[in-house]
Amino acid sequence: MVSIITVNYNQTEATCALLDSIRRQDYRAVEVIVVDNGSVANTDSVFATRYPEVIFLRSEKNLGFAGGNNLALAKASGDFLFFVNNDAELTEGCIASLLEVYQKNPGIGIVSPLICYFPEQEDQTPIIQYAGMTPVHAWTGRNRTVGNGALHQGQYTVAHPTAYAHGAAMFVPRRVLEQVGPMTDDFFLYYEELDWCERIRRAGFGIWVAPQALVFHKESLTVQKMGALKTYYLTRNRIWFMRRNFSRLQCAIFYAFLWTITLPKNLLLYALRGEKENRRAFWQGVVWNFGRPQNEWETARSVPAPLKHAAPVEL
Repeated sequence: MVSIITVNYNQTEATCALLDSIRRQDYRAVEVIVVDNGSVANTDSVFATRYPEVIFLRSEKNLGFAGGNNLALAKASGDFLFFVNNDAELTEGCIASLLEVYQKNPGIGIVSPLICYFPEQEDQTPIIQYAGMTPVHAWTGRNRTVGNGALHQGQYTVAHPTAYAHGAAMFVPRRVLEQVGPMTDDFFLYYEELDWCERIRRAGFGIWVAPQALVFHKESLTVQKMGALKTYYLTRNRIWFMRRNFSRLQCAIFYAFLWTITLPKNLLLYALRGEKENRRAFWQGVVWNFGRPQNEWETARSVPAPLKHAAPVEL
């Protein structure tokens, strides 16, 4: 049994498209759990009518990426759990291909499929979003998403180890979840799956990517102006991730890089661009890690746009 878990936040039609793609899967031993993460409108009746097979849960407030997914765990009964962004769609044979990887490599703790941006036209060659990740550098706190922006021309075909899974689609055996525990929901937005992968790795399990399984993700290819809330959580959680997963010596070097290069560079760039909100959010994200003060981002805990998960960007 595979429990497929997705979180809806004011994106009912996108979630319905995901559910339709699940229905088209040949592998039928699945249960589907939709968590509504504090949407403005209660979508219970919509899903109950169109998808009576789906288990629907609703939180009255936005619990963030990990919190929304973790809410479903008490209801999930599968031997495997498949966490999928609601703005994604599964391609033919996706679930069966992921299960086959585990059958051949039982030591895997978490695997992500190949993720491509959703094609704008039916005959368009897909563009890769994720084909794996490089490790986070212990001194700079930066890493790279493998394959991002390249045309999908069959260059990735074989399942293999990678540094991190991608939060848009993560396939995990229940035994690993029971041993390691769920994602830490205090991140709220960004870096929680990287932190989870570090815990899974320390428990002795592998992190893999399986290119033979393909998921399309509707996250836009256009790089839009970074909103202040996104700036805050990327900054806050990048530093916190380093503090949680690297040694004191490594963190000391990272702090030196942060204060001498990252901090002045970004504050100057935001000032030159006239981005006062981003500048304040960036500074508050840094300060949170050295005292965790309350600020407008921590007290509001409200995302004014669909909650999408993306790989960390360079700051």
